[in-house]
Amino acid sequence: MYLIEQLVSRINSFLWDYTLLIFLCGTGLYFTIRLRFIQIREFKDSFKSTFGSVSLKGNAADEHGMSSFQSLATSIAAQVGTGNLAGAATALVSGGPGAIFWMWVSAFLGMSTIFAEATLAQKFKTYKDGQVIGGPAYYIQAAYKGAFGKFLAGLFAVLIILALGIMGNMVQSNSISSAFSNSFPVNNKVVGVIVAIISGFIFLGGVKRIASFTEKIVPIMAISYLLGAIILILLNITKVPHAFYMIFVSAFNPEAIIGGSLGIGIQQAMRFGIARGLFSNEAGMGSTPHAHAIAKVDHPCEQGVVAMMGVFFTFIVLTLTALVILTSGILENQVYNLESPSLISESLKGIGLAQSAFQMKFGHVGVIFIALCLLFFAFSTIIAWYFFGEQNIKYLFGQKAAKVYALVVVVFIFIGSTLKVDLVWSLADCFNGLMVIPNLLGILALSPLVSSLVKDYKRFKKEKKNKANWYDSIIYIKDLLDFFINYLQVFFYLLFNFFSLSLWLL
Repeated sequence: MYLIEQLVSRINSFLWDYTLLIFLCGTGLYFTIRLRFIQIREFKDSFKSTFGSVSLKGNAADEHGMSSFQSLATSIAAQVGTGNLAGAATALVSGGPGAIFWMWVSAFLGMSTIFAEATLAQKFKTYKDGQVIGGPAYYIQAAYKGAFGKFLAGLFAVLIILALGIMGNMVQSNSISSAFSNSFPVNNKVVGVIVAIISGFIFLGGVKRIASFTEKIVPIMAISYLLGAIILILLNITKVPHAFYMIFVSAFNPEAIIGGSLGIGIQQAMRFGIARGLFSNEAGMGSTPHAHAIAKVDHPCEQGVVAMMGVFFTFIVLTLTALVILTSGILENQVYNLESPSLISESLKGIGLAQSAFQMKFGHVGVIFIALCLLFFAFSTIIAWYFFGEQNIKYLFGQKAAKVYALVVVVFIFIGSTLKVDLVWSLADCFNGLMVIPNLLGILALSPLVSSLVKDYKRFKKEKKNKANWYDSIIYIKDLLDFFINYLQVFFYLLFNFFSLSLWLL
């Protein structure tokens, strides 16, 4: 186990210390500039398109795909998981308050990246074994023709199966078991078995059952957590300014807030902020495009615009989580005053930190609340990540291999519930980082196509608006004609009765 930890640590050091920080942020910055700050220009449409289609009971998903909202719900199910609760907590412990600032930067730049991903996923979706399917493997192969394209697409498919379907879902089950062991006298293995069984049931229901689950559970779980977090922040409202002060100062000078005892510097703040930011919003990772690919929309960019709202929502959730923890004072009293990271209690790593923050105000009820929230957050992520991995299993091996994959994932969900927090997160960071590389190479190669699609989207929106205006005009004219006809009918009726009455009187 020690050798595995050392190997994973070296790989993560290579990936996350410099390589991916530059690659991820650089790609996000590139698309932000090339698409002329599309995350700002299209934010209104993104908000309108998203919340204008919210439904707890939409049309059932079928072989032709999901509704746009179901696709977004599935992607948010993946995005709003442990990355926003446990991930924000681990970022604060390992990278200091400044890590939250870099998570914000990651989210802002990531909105343009995920727009490109979702748009390309829509553009290159296809039918396989009678079902619509899509994702990065398809647009990577389109970007790089020949043997290299097939290799890169295949490499991505293998990495995402390992990163999300196996390692990622181990993180989710680990967080669930940790949260419940902190809240109830229950063995981690028992929790792991229960989660694995329920997951297997949903897996076997296919895309229809997955879409039905996510469109119902995501809005409910999100609202519940947001309300709880907002209430706690309001109770600590006087400490909010200091929390923001810690975030901004620590982003550029961590020692001014934390001191030098834990060895947290600017590079550590950036490393953990962007790494956990990626795990939170998944922009650039190549995961959520699998859901956006099968959305039923009229133009590829329509789903790209909707996809941005998923990243923005994770920004809101992780910010609230960070404020809950920072305003509680638990970091300053029990973490940042320690002389070595090895002295940090295991209960204050991961989800335990968020639970402790809620416990300080709400007692054990707060611990239970976070455990239940995380259950829904992490469980919905398990479902979504399984789906993403399944799409790549189908890409590599076809429909028949899906059931074997489901069984493998169920086994690793159980295994994840029994492992140490640090190792599980390190493995997740490692495979998440590796899968980013082929995905970003794909969207960067297709960036001219994304720009072209954005220009075409402008014409599409204008035509759609004109069509809508034309339609509204037709309806208006029809209403006028109906009114005029009804008016004439009444007029002639009254006139007829008038003449009839006049003749009768005469």
